[in-house]
Amino acid sequence: MSDSEGSTHRPVRSFVLRQGRFSPGQQQARERLMPRFGIDYAPAPLDWAKAFGREAPRILEIGFGMGETTARIAEENPGNDYLGVEVHGPGVGALLRRLEERSLTNVRIVQHDAVEVVREMIAPDSLTGIHVFFPDPWPKKRHHKRRLLQPPFVALLASRLKAGGYLHAATDWQEYAEEILTVVSGTQALRNPHPGFAARPASRPETKFEQRGRRLGHGSWDIIVERT
Repeated sequence: MSDSEGSTHRPVRSFVLRQGRFSPGQQQARERLMPRFGIDYAPAPLDWAKAFGREAPRILEIGFGMGETTARIAEENPGNDYLGVEVHGPGVGALLRRLEERSLTNVRIVQHDAVEVVREMIAPDSLTGIHVFFPDPWPKKRHHKRRLLQPPFVALLASRLKAGGYLHAATDWQEYAEEILTVVSGTQALRNPHPGFAARPASRPETKFEQRGRRLGHGSWDIIVERT
């Protein structure tokens, strides 16, 4: 019996909820702006047209961190609608501040577990794209079971994409990058148009963290695949 069917088995989470400390601005933004930009989790498909007030290409971002990349991509692509899913409150507050400062209207936020959001709130064959940038690599071998991009979840993500839609993942852990590449290559509904890893496209801004890592000789890897 699956968890959604009432099993008492506790699922393995891909995150540990460490909320950290809100800055006053993040706390105030979350309290003031979530009614405007936030969407409550519900075990029912999201009505995107109602949420955004229009019909547009739909992009899901899982784990947006402090929202720097999310806000920039949304600002550069006003014709798309973006649904960001994040569990950590300070990051939610930080993105909300960015949305207000940049007068962005094409982003909504769900503060909830991404697996449940994708399974319950995203209809099959409905997304143009999915972004998973720098998910927790869980570097210790005993924690690899917590990694987000494993075969069952990648298959679920693929089912939510339209034909020709894309899944774009990025990580700065080479071993995790190789694992993700193996997983997506083994997912029947996905095809890789690149000879392995993809070059970072201009559509994914390089983060400050990446820039600092590059100066230290660290790498990052992009995996971009398409729904068949």
